Amino acid sequence: MGSELSRCLCPAPASQSGRRGGGGLLLAASFAPLSWWVSAIGGLALLGWVLADPHTRTVSGFGYGLLFGLGFYLPLLPWVGVMVGPVPWVALAIVCALFPAVFAVPAVLLRGQSGWPLWWAAWWTAVEALKSVVPFGGFPWGVIAFSQADGPLAVFARLGGAPLVSFTSALVSFCVTSVALLVRRSVRTNLKGAFGIPVLCLALVALSTAAIGPVVHTSTDSGPSVTVALVQGNVPRLGLDFNAQRRAVLDNHVRETLRLAEDIRSGRADPPQVVVWPENSSDIDPLINEDAARQITRAARAVGAPILVGAVLARPEWSPSSPVSSNSVIVWDPVTGPGARHDKKIIQPFGEYLPWRGFFRHFSGYADRAGYFVAGNGSGVVQAAGVPVGVTTCWEVIFDRAAREAVLGGAQMLAVPSNNATFNEQMSRQQLAFAKIRAIEHNRSVVVAGTTGISAVITPAGRVVADTGFFETAYLQVRIPLQATISSGTRWAPSAQWGLVALALSALTIGLISRGLNHSSTAARAASSPPHPGQRLGLADHPTSMKPPRISTDDMG
Repeated sequence: MGSELSRCLCPAPASQSGRRGGGGLLLAASFAPLSWWVSAIGGLALLGWVLADPHTRTVSGFGYGLLFGLGFYLPLLPWVGVMVGPVPWVALAIVCALFPAVFAVPAVLLRGQSGWPLWWAAWWTAVEALKSVVPFGGFPWGVIAFSQADGPLAVFARLGGAPLVSFTSALVSFCVTSVALLVRRSVRTNLKGAFGIPVLCLALVALSTAAIGPVVHTSTDSGPSVTVALVQGNVPRLGLDFNAQRRAVLDNHVRETLRLAEDIRSGRADPPQVVVWPENSSDIDPLINEDAARQITRAARAVGAPILVGAVLARPEWSPSSPVSSNSVIVWDPVTGPGARHDKKIIQPFGEYLPWRGFFRHFSGYADRAGYFVAGNGSGVVQAAGVPVGVTTCWEVIFDRAAREAVLGGAQMLAVPSNNATFNEQMSRQQLAFAKIRAIEHNRSVVVAGTTGISAVITPAGRVVADTGFFETAYLQVRIPLQATISSGTRWAPSAQWGLVALALSALTIGLISRGLNHSSTAARAASSPPHPGQRLGLADHPTSMKPPRISTDDMG
């Protein structure tokens, strides 16, 4: 199918110019704030159209993938530069754009293989897996699965986690490309195209979505439930001087919790069993600062429930010679005080710590403002009022392993305490989409508590049932179900990802072997063919005067 396609379709390379960056812009539109999930399909389909063009070689494919990546990541990540200027934003976008460029190389090599949309989708997922681990621990922001949080394909997270959602989304996109190219070929040649494989894949995805969707959206649990309150105390102002406001931030969260307590006493709110404060709600270490500890205890006693407090703790025992800290969530009991704790295990490079500090400080005056945080360990589960709560603090929710380890460790609900005071609403809404996918993937209620917003309560079906605005002071109080069962997405997501990586590598290996055999066969036929009648008998003595055998553009790849 691919070889015939390449021979019959030869659009001018100049016609692709609008599609290279335009596809990336469409993919960016599928993320917040627009959240047009269907535009992700169109964006990847346009990239597929360019890479399927027989004029596109591997080197130019890399360049087209890079342009696509820039068109995607530049509008996706401007919040990175809101407080620190355009250089970090553009630099990060360029690094991220390299991954679509890397994807384009095997895509060009595999376009002549039967069933290439399937192999391309596997390769897209494999490259996303690579981006989730390198460099500096990875940056999964931009994984296509998170663009589908409000779309029908999100239900595949319940079966195979975010990797399966990405694979399915990419498969649909490239099948759309294949069908469009085959329609064009049929119109031009008046022949019936080979629609079998892409149409079959699209039909299977549609049927699977129809079968899984009702299970995800109507599933209920007859087990216990818990009343949870989220407190969004807000900050005096947004910006990098958040730490300079730390006493005001703590006071804001105490004050809003006291307002919740007053509403409980007056009957306007139900008593919660667990209260969740956001990340950095107490940047004053309450384990060594008695005043901070008294204020938190006052709030916990007023509301009559343990509070999950996001705190920055000094950790001299980890490194006596340097000022290291941990980003922690402490269960603060109204009677016994601080108890169980989650120390953030996946810390953010260039924010909570600076890799290669001596090197990067030469490029930006903001480098020295990066923290000296160190990663903790543990299961990610804390006990609060007898409820096992899985904690994925802010940055951790992007990584598949964080929530998965917590659920496998016994978590019956997930909490995402977050601090967005140094970013903007676009970033907060994108992060909310990550939490929706985690809710579907693990069949768990998810509560997102932010210093500035957006705080929200999400059902196991990925639906937001309560939320706040951005940069406002508020609390939410909702009763949510607890789940103890382990979903297929929790259990099999790593296996699905590794299986797709293996599929991608196998397809490329077979494709390269096939191309090698085809080139050898072409060369052998050319060497054994009789001389042209117009050739002179002595021509063999002058091989440089012979014309080389013609190789098709598809063979050149």
